[in-house]
Amino acid sequence: MLISRPSFKNAFLNERILKHFIEFRVKSKQEEEEEEEEEERPAWSSKLQYILAQVGFSVGLGNVWRFPYLCQKNGGGAYLVPYLILLVVIGIPLFFLELAVGQRIRRGSIGVWNYISPRLGGIGFASCLVCFFVALYYNVIIGWSLFYFSQSFQQPLPWHECPLVKNKTNTYVEPECEKSSATTYYWYRVALDISDSISESGGLNWRMTLCLLAAWTMVCLAMMKGIQSSGKVMYFSSLFPYVVLICFLARAFLLKGSVDGIIHMFTPKLEIMLEPKVWREAATQVFFALGLGFGGVIAFSSYNKRDNNCHFDAVLVSFINFFTSVLATLVVFAVLGFKANIMNVKCVEILIPHHINFSNVSPEDYQQMTNIIRGVMENDYPRLGLDSCDIKEELNKAVQGTGLAFIAFTEAMTHFPASPFWSVMFFLMLVNLGLGSMFGTIQGILTPIVDTFKVRKEYLTVGCCVLAFCIGLLFVQRSGNYFVAMFDDYSATLPLLIVVLLENIAVAWVYGTDKFFEDLKDMLGFTPYRFYYYMWKFITPVLLLGLLVASIIQLGLSPPSYSAWNQQLVGDLE
Repeated sequence: MLISRPSFKNAFLNERILKHFIEFRVKSKQEEEEEEEEEERPAWSSKLQYILAQVGFSVGLGNVWRFPYLCQKNGGGAYLVPYLILLVVIGIPLFFLELAVGQRIRRGSIGVWNYISPRLGGIGFASCLVCFFVALYYNVIIGWSLFYFSQSFQQPLPWHECPLVKNKTNTYVEPECEKSSATTYYWYRVALDISDSISESGGLNWRMTLCLLAAWTMVCLAMMKGIQSSGKVMYFSSLFPYVVLICFLARAFLLKGSVDGIIHMFTPKLEIMLEPKVWREAATQVFFALGLGFGGVIAFSSYNKRDNNCHFDAVLVSFINFFTSVLATLVVFAVLGFKANIMNVKCVEILIPHHINFSNVSPEDYQQMTNIIRGVMENDYPRLGLDSCDIKEELNKAVQGTGLAFIAFTEAMTHFPASPFWSVMFFLMLVNLGLGSMFGTIQGILTPIVDTFKVRKEYLTVGCCVLAFCIGLLFVQRSGNYFVAMFDDYSATLPLLIVVLLENIAVAWVYGTDKFFEDLKDMLGFTPYRFYYYMWKFITPVLLLGLLVASIIQLGLSPPSYSAWNQQLVGDLE
């Protein structure tokens, strides 16, 4: 018995040594594979190129035509307060999380979540699928912008006035255009050649089909060689929109009525901040403005060196995105203020002849007189027969999306001096904003598939773009605009919320927040603020779950619908 004890002890020690040796070998092999992958993996040519890529992806069309609408709708300048709070509480922590995960593991969305746990690989596949759905219709919008860009090299612009119809006896203005406006008619009847409902396909719109083909060709060529080719394009596609926005703002300030638009925009309605809907819409906008859940953020950051300061990148890109939204809002409402002033003058000029007592009154004096009478005799004002022409009422007719870009803004630009030049600049800006976002979206598809299945990127890029173009023909039918609206409203919102919620849980609870903080310390050279620890582990999962539940409730309360152009009534019907 005394002799057997040392033998048993030696055997136990040998077993432990063997076990640690095997673990060391496995760990060494894994580290060697990671080092080999780091050596083989493409990298950004410069830090500036990477930052521009992230800015180009996050700053998209939504900053120009979605944020200003939400700002006007939800209390003007007061809306910036909940938006900024939620940007700091939800946006930056989740953006930092995606940047850090991609940079640490150096793989696309599928590989990242497979690395954390093989059971979580579905998160990456879900991101790829959502990216593909969004790319299908997003590139159609770029195609629309290309069409308007190509039509802007004319003087006057083709949507400057209503077309004339000639018959054997006389010439008259197109009735449908006369009942709406020249820009509205051009958008629905000339550009889209729209059908009456989503059930009436009407066949392909050949002009938009060619524009869609051009859009996918540009995306394919830019993405063909990976970040080496798309990174160089970023210098133009990411910076050019800022040049255009600043030029538009400077030009708009010289136009009459622009200051009225900006004052109207930033006049705060503080009481609206108590409404839960405002906070829900602000959270949703923060979420989509940064491109969370698409996989593009992870894909771009995976080409960084492991010691890159991704925390600085997260804060920088988030605030660039915010200030871009504010800049775009200034531009939009300065231009719409100018447009409202023109519409107000036209309104007064039409009404003055109907009132004999005011036949010699100028539009400005007429406006002042009606405002005075309205203030003194508020209850009796309607019975006086003085119709109202009010700049504020014009500005309150807020529009978003295609209605802002292709109708309201185009109408305002027809009144600009040298309007073709400004039209070319505006639609070239939209094309660049769209392409910047498309590069990140397509990268969110290509990178994880290449990393996982080891296919050649050139073949995958061409195959993906050809397939997307073929499916995208659905959106360039005469009823295509209705499908774009439906996809925009319902294809990505809930899936992306679920994806990001699962990403947060995967890092904070499956991988472990403590372990993730150790990784960050090794990567950054310092320990991140404890603020992020508590946000990732407790606060953001709860907020994301609440936002998901609120979105589901909202979806249940308002069943799917779309606005259709009614030829008889000449307007949009739900």
